[in-house]
Amino acid sequence: MNSWETAVGVLTDAVKAGVGEFVVCGGARNAVLLEVLSRMEDAGKVKVWSHFEERAAGFFALGRTMATGKPCAVVVTSGTAVAELLPAVVEAFYQARPLVLITADRPAEFADSGAPQAIVQAGIFSGYVSEDLATWEGKAPLHRNVALDEHFTIGEADFGGLDIGEFSVNFGRPNVGGLARWLRERTRHGLVVLVGELEEAEREEVFHFCRDLAAPVVVEATSGLREALRNLAVRGEDGALKNRPPSKVLRLGGVPSGRFWRDLENLPDVSVWSVCRNGLRGLGRAAEVSRGALDRILPALGDVEKIGDVADLLEGAKARAQRIEEALAAFPDSEQGWMRTLSVYAAVAGGVYLGNSLPIREWNANAQWERPVLLVRANRGANGIDGQISSWLGASAHEEDAWGIFGDLTALYDFAGLKMLAQVETKGRVMAVINNGGGRIFDRVPRLANMSRKAKDWMAAESPVDFAALAKAWGMDHLRATRTDEFDGAGSDGKAVLLEIVPDAGQTQGFERSLQ
Repeated sequence: MNSWETAVGVLTDAVKAGVGEFVVCGGARNAVLLEVLSRMEDAGKVKVWSHFEERAAGFFALGRTMATGKPCAVVVTSGTAVAELLPAVVEAFYQARPLVLITADRPAEFADSGAPQAIVQAGIFSGYVSEDLATWEGKAPLHRNVALDEHFTIGEADFGGLDIGEFSVNFGRPNVGGLARWLRERTRHGLVVLVGELEEAEREEVFHFCRDLAAPVVVEATSGLREALRNLAVRGEDGALKNRPPSKVLRLGGVPSGRFWRDLENLPDVSVWSVCRNGLRGLGRAAEVSRGALDRILPALGDVEKIGDVADLLEGAKARAQRIEEALAAFPDSEQGWMRTLSVYAAVAGGVYLGNSLPIREWNANAQWERPVLLVRANRGANGIDGQISSWLGASAHEEDAWGIFGDLTALYDFAGLKMLAQVETKGRVMAVINNGGGRIFDRVPRLANMSRKAKDWMAAESPVDFAALAKAWGMDHLRATRTDEFDGAGSDGKAVLLEIVPDAGQTQGFERSLQ
């Protein structure tokens, strides 16, 4: 078959399966796919984004699935270009996102031959993907590997009658009987609810469930309910819950970023039940899990009985909250103080993206509580720092006043992703980089405290970089701030802004000591 006909068939099938957006990285092998997509876009059927780097393109496509809830396909050429997609595939798998991979391949006779750009591509993503469009349920990525001849003849293709197909994720019928019985069992030390990342459609049901249950909650900003559940929130939860662990923990949504979730590995007497979209327990020890959309599972439980704050955790939380406020006032130029300042400005933004662990934890603990921030995104599937800028740009591509907050090392991982600034909305877009000298999250891990200075430096991987030069290279304005009282927002004339923040290391340490 002429490669043109093959390409038309593969891309038409993708559109009928619900793919309305494509991110393309061009090459000789996938040229025919790009030509077909150009005609589909000209016919007004699909949206096509263009990138030069496959790894970043995969994460940008992942961001689009986060924003729309619909499949987005990334289209690449053969060889190692395919392998570059693995990080985004892994992240999409653990987020249960419908990322679609369309990879051009050389004809079958070249497989494993050592010929140029001929690697074994079928099965390259192992158990992270489905490879059958007919049985794909949208709960994990889909990989379509297409053997194409480099030479093709452009044929006729009428896309006038082509429409994007309906798409929904099929989680099946949720089994909630065991969960309902588990919730009814009363225990001496009560229950705590950990609310992780939620889909927008899940938030209302989770809010009403938590309000009716009235148990203490630890609520991530990525849930969109951090401020709404403030009256039930356990502030400074890591130490409080480790010292006085509840009998039961109910996790709703994504895996929490706080240390207490990891402490549960060593608390086998605490019964844990997770309700999440990827169906994974998130722990290395025994735990129960119910897979599905929370806006289906929670209503199926019926009316829930009030549990309340059995262990009086909320009373202690008030004192810890006051200590945090006092520390923020005393150390405004610390990393934590800067996060409070950023949260005030970003609260009026179109959305906030946090990438990754340290910004999320500091936002959860220190961001302002007065103005609800409903749209807070992050990549928390595999908890890696790769592809964060690209995911942010993909998730907020059409949004004005989109803020992203990144560590310096995280930003350096993905500066190629800024190529997409030319294709996304830049009005009011602010990329805040916390320039604290590398991966400083490791300085706060107790089990690493006794490591040598040399080993710690290797882990931090400090890389002195001229962020002003990088901003100029991508057509961004650059602002550098070292004190919060000198900062007055990050306005611009429609250009994206790279806001480089240099916290006071001494104040950061002082903040941490004041809470110990």
